[in-house]
Amino acid sequence: MSDPMQIFDREAVRRHRDRAVGSVQQVTDILQDAADRLLDRLDDTTHRFGQALEIGGRGVVAPMLRARGIEVVSCDLSAPMAASNQGTCVVADEECLPFAPASFDLVIASLSLHWINDLPGTLLQIRQVLRPDGLFLASIPVLGTLAELRQALTEAEAEVSGGAAPRVSPFPDLRDCAALLQRAGFALPVADAEEIKLLYADPFALLRDLRAGGETNAVRERDRRTPPRALFPAALSLLPTDGGRVPATLRLAMLTGWAPAPSQPKPASRGSASVSLAEALKDDPA
Repeated sequence: MSDPMQIFDREAVRRHRDRAVGSVQQVTDILQDAADRLLDRLDDTTHRFGQALEIGGRGVVAPMLRARGIEVVSCDLSAPMAASNQGTCVVADEECLPFAPASFDLVIASLSLHWINDLPGTLLQIRQVLRPDGLFLASIPVLGTLAELRQALTEAEAEVSGGAAPRVSPFPDLRDCAALLQRAGFALPVADAEEIKLLYADPFALLRDLRAGGETNAVRERDRRTPPRALFPAALSLLPTDGGRVPATLRLAMLTGWAPAPSQPKPASRGSASVSLAEALKDDPA
């Protein structure tokens, strides 16, 4: 029997990343846009970070951190992709991080955690490798990402073959992301949404970009047979258009969490209020 917790084929994820090393530069602008939005959150804190772990940055995130004067260790499931960071790199499965507790004061994961089977377990490991008061920043695609493509593929496959196989990764709901951070033991967890809207003059370019970035289907229950020749042309013909171009939406959860530390603000304990609710409302003119 298949394990219901194993949604993704991790070996396929690795192969897709290996293959993408030679093409990822085609989507550098998209990866940089997402990373810029994530790293902007470093400007919202007065903390200064010395040693960072970046997970799955595909050669984009590590240089951006070094430009900020931060020492970086990069890790990736794919050996060639890890080496593309041109600095200290480690080949590592994100589901089993090989780093000692309290090794880093910053962990960055930009568009790199959505092919993980045990996301709660990975978040727990990330929290453990952070030093007290260390910061975790991540962007994760959530529901709404590639919604146009998902719907078009489902409709086209039902028409072409009478059924529909999973061809776009399942994504978490934004509302669940902060809860996952809290469950992993992060302090002050925050999850907010940002959208990147892409427009393609050639709808086949969307599929080429997904392949170039190592983002092709790695769902375990995917149909491994060669798809019908008519499927993708039929699906792409169903995509909506915006000014003659095909839109693709990346809806990202931007996650922020801190490793607990004694210096962090704590919620007041129950019963510690000095004024009762009745007293507070007594003079309310309403």
